[in-house]
Amino acid sequence: MFSSIDSLTPEQVARTIDHALLRPDMTTEEVITGCQLCAKYQTASVCVRPCDVALAVSVLKGTAVQVGTVIGFPHGTTSTQAKVAESLQALDDGATELDMVLNIGRLKSGDLTFVQQDIHEVVQVAKHKLAECCVKVILECSLLTDDEKVLACKAAQDADADYVKTSTGFSTGGATVADLKLMRGCTDPERVHVKASGGIRTLDDLLACLQAGADRIGASATAAIVDEMRARKVPDAA
Repeated sequence: MFSSIDSLTPEQVARTIDHALLRPDMTTEEVITGCQLCAKYQTASVCVRPCDVALAVSVLKGTAVQVGTVIGFPHGTTSTQAKVAESLQALDDGATELDMVLNIGRLKSGDLTFVQQDIHEVVQVAKHKLAECCVKVILECSLLTDDEKVLACKAAQDADADYVKTSTGFSTGGATVADLKLMRGCTDPERVHVKASGGIRTLDDLLACLQAGADRIGASATAAIVDEMRARKVPDAA
């Protein structure tokens, strides 16, 4: 979380963004172009589909942009074993960040032991293979009650995940200020970060999420957001 939004630079804004390239109809050329955009703007990461990890790593070689991918996406309903296998394949292909969807149905059924273990097994194998691997847990907040959001955050924290994340961007809603404040308030900021994702299309959207407690922002409108920040930082001609 940033202590002073007003002092943010365009470069700092870019470094909060995980640029999303997740549309199922996205072509290889669009993935390459998107990765090149990340290199140009120096985003924190690019988040690509699992089949595109090796390609993204190749395009972004020599840059500081991390390559992330999604696990159990978008519904979180694959088995724990499948999530583990998907994670290991992604790391073999060069990913350093994993955004996994928790098992929403099991959470809503009250099976918190399953939910936490599902997360823990991905975290455990990922960090054993790559100690610096960053694991983010997607809650899909639009499908949860506030109580369920808190339980999900606690499960992710107890499973040693690095981030809790609002949304996949492919369900019934995206990031909200209320959800971000709730997620930040029920987790230990020394242990767990917060990622806002879903519906963040403008600079004002991004800044509102940061003010609400987000550390990272999932977005596809990266160029428009950072360019708007640059425009606002230009001194008046007068």
